[in-house]
Amino acid sequence: MHSRSRETSCTSVNLQCSPAFASFCISSTHPSRTCHPSPATGILIKLCNFCSQVTKHQSHESPSATVAARPSYRPSKFKKEDSRSPFPGKGAGSSSRKMSTALLALFAVILCILFRILNVNNAPQKPLLVCKDQSFLTTVLKIAPVIAEPYKPTRLWGFSGHVQTIVHSIIGRVRCPWPIGERVYIGLPDGTTLTYDLYQPLTNGHEDDITIAICPGIGNSSESVYIRTFVHFVQCHGYRCAVLNHVGALSSVKITAPRIFSYGHTDDYSAMLQHLIEQHPNTKIVCIGYSLGGNLVTKYLGERGSNKLPNIIGGISICQGYNALKGTKILLNWQNFRRFYLYVMTESMKNLILKHKNMLLSEDVKQRCNLNERDIISAATLPELDEAYTRRVHNFRSVQELYKWSSCLFYLDSITTPMVFINALDDPIVPEVLLNPIKDHAANHLNTLYVELAHGGHLGFYEGGLLYPNPITWLDRTLVSLVGSLTLAHADKALKAS
Repeated sequence: MHSRSRETSCTSVNLQCSPAFASFCISSTHPSRTCHPSPATGILIKLCNFCSQVTKHQSHESPSATVAARPSYRPSKFKKEDSRSPFPGKGAGSSSRKMSTALLALFAVILCILFRILNVNNAPQKPLLVCKDQSFLTTVLKIAPVIAEPYKPTRLWGFSGHVQTIVHSIIGRVRCPWPIGERVYIGLPDGTTLTYDLYQPLTNGHEDDITIAICPGIGNSSESVYIRTFVHFVQCHGYRCAVLNHVGALSSVKITAPRIFSYGHTDDYSAMLQHLIEQHPNTKIVCIGYSLGGNLVTKYLGERGSNKLPNIIGGISICQGYNALKGTKILLNWQNFRRFYLYVMTESMKNLILKHKNMLLSEDVKQRCNLNERDIISAATLPELDEAYTRRVHNFRSVQELYKWSSCLFYLDSITTPMVFINALDDPIVPEVLLNPIKDHAANHLNTLYVELAHGGHLGFYEGGLLYPNPITWLDRTLVSLVGSLTLAHADKALKAS
């Protein structure tokens, strides 16, 4: 089932300014879409008309008109180098007005460029929903009607995927709380010290014991701002929350084995879930993964298939790319500044490796895995870094083999758990071409829902306000609702089975 409702705001008006300027300011009308003037369009129209009125007013008071009204004035009597006007105050005032007009026009052009870059003229749109199972979709919408409502990004910058992504990376969330939890340490067979943070619910509003098991994005942990905000939000809604700390991500926890997290290894997440169930055997678990974590959660559920832990009742994946083999090739291009984002991710991973250099790049490890430290330091892209380090440490013959093994796309058909996948079309890190396989999967498999937003960037999804967004994002609100939906779907299934 495909459910789409998207409208593009566009306006066709007769502006009193140059045609080029007007056509640049106002988006052209698409014949298949209804035109509705947006607030941003109204601002641009008023600004252009104001510039036109100022220009007309100045044309009536120009020096040439004054000269024509005084026949006795002879310009030849004045030297070219004499900048003084024959009429006191006229030349200076005219120059000042011309300068003001030029500055105003320049400001208008800059403003229009910013409006176009930030997509301020866009209108809020409803998400696209793809779901074969109508009964599953109906159940989800009972608790999470938000996914069928228009998403309203922050007005001035929220329609830009780049700004959403950058704000998320630098700021995370506004007014971020610091939830109080307990750090759990687990010793793994390979000598790795794994940690996760456990947060208890602040209210008891649910009959069932529900635990949300979070797998954060690349290099993130329970201390990441967006994770802390969501954890506090779900605590207030009566849910227990467990957050995996990717090995090597926490500065306060030293690594005890020569490895860190990777894109496709699900052993750490599996160990956290098993420990959770040992401590809370009656809890029901909803798995949530952000970006890299979304790939790990999906791959984990696909690897286990019908043999998954019985406590797991659903999974949610946010802003992942599904296919590392194809995704890394696309990120190597400069289109939409993807190469820049790839560079940032590469530097982040390199810094993580070098931070634990004594353990990860010891002489024994370099000799055993055939590592060249200079190649690792000089790597400019993730494929180069994975060739120099990751695939050698994890014993893969090539980077391509590593990426195919790591990608959850090749495990989707084995998933038996109800799943919800969320992506944004303007995500600069996950291009639209990578989303086609998951759409096809949702359209042909039961208990699977794909939610696609036109805006939101990579893990941003800020909403509300003109410049300052709401403290709780659309994503935070939606995830809590979806947890309730998956819980209800599980209860309905159990009721039918009985």
